[in-house]
This record gives sequence, structure tokens and C-alpha cells, in this order.
Amino acid sequence: MMKNLEAELAVKKKKYLNTIKKLRLKNFSNSLPFLMLSENLPDGQSYLEFPDGEIIVHEVIIEGVVIGTKTIRTLSSKEADQIRKEYGLL
Repeated sequence: MMKNLEAELAVKKKKYLNTIKKLRLKNFSNSLPFLMLSENLPDGQSYLEFPDGEIIVHEVIIEGVVIGTKTIRTLSSKEADQIRKEYGLL
């Protein structure tokens, strides 16, 4: 029974990753960035991957009714590849 559950979870994970990859490519084909949330970043921060391969850490800033974003930093190519690997996007 445990092996059946493990196999079912593996199938679901594969379907999930395929869906994420399709959404990512759809964003890129529309010249839009792909948002990646991470528990490893402080609250309010996330990764944005752009069609050209650049990944930035950005932060959403809310001041009253105004919502803005701020780039924290641009990842190096090595760091960007590591993030893609962690998310199963390589």
C-alpha cells in the first residue's frame, strides 16, 4: 500500500512540474517574467525570472494604498541555475 501511495505522489509531482514548466514558458512567450516564491527568502520577497534568463530577488512594498516593487539584487548565472535546479526547471 505504501508503494502505491509513493507511486501516486510521484505521478502527481511530475504532473505538477509539467504544469509549472508550461506556465513558465507561456509567460516567457508573452514577454512576462515568471514568479517563484521561496520560503528561503524574507517575507515579501520572491524570485522573478525573465525570458532572457535573468533572475532577480524582488520585494513587494505596500505604503498605504500604493503597491510597488523594489529589486533587491540580480542573481549570478550560477545562482540562477541553482534556483532553477531547486525548482526542477533545468
